[in-house]
Amino acid sequence: MAKTLREWIDTDVAKVYDKPMRWLSEEYFFRDPSRAIYSDSSYFFAPADGIILYSSVVKADESIIDIKGKPYSLQDAMRKKEYKKESLVVGIFMTFYDVHINRIPYSGRLCYKELETISSYNLPMLDIEKNIIDTLKIDSTNSEYLFSNQRVLNMVFSADLKHEYYILQIADYDVDCITPFRLKQNQSFAQNQRFSQIRYGSQVDLIIPISENFEYTILLEPGVHVEAGIDPIVKIINK
Repeated sequence: MAKTLREWIDTDVAKVYDKPMRWLSEEYFFRDPSRAIYSDSSYFFAPADGIILYSSVVKADESIIDIKGKPYSLQDAMRKKEYKKESLVVGIFMTFYDVHINRIPYSGRLCYKELETISSYNLPMLDIEKNIIDTLKIDSTNSEYLFSNQRVLNMVFSADLKHEYYILQIADYDVDCITPFRLKQNQSFAQNQRFSQIRYGSQVDLIIPISENFEYTILLEPGVHVEAGIDPIVKIINK
């Protein structure tokens, strides 16, 4: 259920905030709680548990977010300079306290590609997590990891929508921490079915190209905490 940052801190994080890091990393982090499977073709659901960092419609070369004066675009995020489509993008930051199982926000056939790293070392994402939990504010100056860190670009083709959309997974500084549950490409997934896990701090972006046949409306603003497979984040209206 979608919550404000304060509600999430008070209800979910407070229960385990004083637990030792070893217990959090070895036991709590890898939990996979049983959840009801929702199916509603009128919505894209959240692909990840976490805090919405940004949500907007942008052109492919337009800045989603400015980080220390440097624009970060869809072309930067996807590492595809040939990508030219105006798209709706929702970025979800997954903290250490979130369930790290990712789910398919709208049914379709999935294929994925691990993108080459830009530098030898990924940047840690703990600074932005600490800032969010300590101040309940999102500070984009701690988001430099968006330019360099390991990532997997998942493309899902939907027969119902008659076009593809993307799930971009961005990992923390640990190596090889994005783990798909099915290695075979072009597999069918139902809406909100589990498809992958990212270890420790991470981010998942939902990228939906603007369609001639459907209108996509963002339902939640930045700063809201969502749960994968439970919270609808984009409304789909047939034009």
